[in-house]
Amino acid sequence: MKEDQYILAIETSCDETAVAIVKNETELITNIVASQIESHKRFGGVVPEIASRHHIEQMTITLEEALEDSGMTLDDMDAIAVTEGPGLVGALLVGVNAAKSIAFAKQKPLVGVHHIAGHIYANRLEKEFEFPLLSLVVSGGHTELVLMREHGSFEIIGETRDDAAGEAYDKVARTLKLPYPGGPQIDRLAQEGEETIDFPRAWLEDGSYDLSFSGLKSAVINRLHKAKQRDEHLKPEDVAASFQASVVDVLSTKAIRAAEEYGVKQMIVAGGVAANKGLRAALQEKFEGSETELLIPPLHLCTDNAAMIAAAGAVAYNQGHRAGWDLNANPGLDLEVFGARKK
Repeated sequence: MKEDQYILAIETSCDETAVAIVKNETELITNIVASQIESHKRFGGVVPEIASRHHIEQMTITLEEALEDSGMTLDDMDAIAVTEGPGLVGALLVGVNAAKSIAFAKQKPLVGVHHIAGHIYANRLEKEFEFPLLSLVVSGGHTELVLMREHGSFEIIGETRDDAAGEAYDKVARTLKLPYPGGPQIDRLAQEGEETIDFPRAWLEDGSYDLSFSGLKSAVINRLHKAKQRDEHLKPEDVAASFQASVVDVLSTKAIRAAEEYGVKQMIVAGGVAANKGLRAALQEKFEGSETELLIPPLHLCTDNAAMIAAAGAVAYNQGHRAGWDLNANPGLDLEVFGARKK
């Protein structure tokens, strides 16, 4: 009988220091996350150097807490997985070097993982994948539709041409003078407001699954500036509701159209913006009655965490992916290239 397999993973791509252990690819043993939100709030966004310093301070503490919580030791691990990229280079370096040190000291295999592959595989901790499937990735730095025909294979069929959805949320939030992080604040306000402003929807060319939110962001900011110049009062709740309606309309419409065209069995949502109540509701409405099953991860698996890296890392490990001791942070790591490589 096959012995159980344990993967320890480290995630430090942005402003969360996280360590997790996953058993047999899909069973979550522990998932410890140290957030830095309070440190970055006064700056209105993540400051890369501050993020890196906090990772250095929290790395050993988070690792020890994960091991204590699981009742396991590093000797029990079959491999060490770590976010290789994309992300903030200084932040990534902390996690990569911690993972390399552990793997070298314990002579364990080392596996580099793509951050977005991690977000996608967070869903597999809740339910087994059925191929072919599509993933709608919506986060602070990424918005794309990814087709998967098998484990570890990623084909991007549509992506943002400018701002990611999360970036647009943060920029609009700053203009509305909302605290960081802006995305959840916009979502909260939107639930209290009404869609009273007809903001643009960027559908792009017929048949295109690409996305664009820069024009929408600019339209919202310009509308707010004009209102201020005219001494016109706009309810922030209505601005938020109108902005969010445009975003979720485009995302949900393109998602269902792609699911039907490619005949996928599942549509999975991934990334921090997957926690958005407006987006979750719009997708559930679009996919109601569809032959495609909609999977949206629980809130604790939407934002950055190491459980998702362990889940993706376990698949990569079992497919033969191995990193050498020269593994480095790769802030521009391509998802399709990551899926195609083995060592």
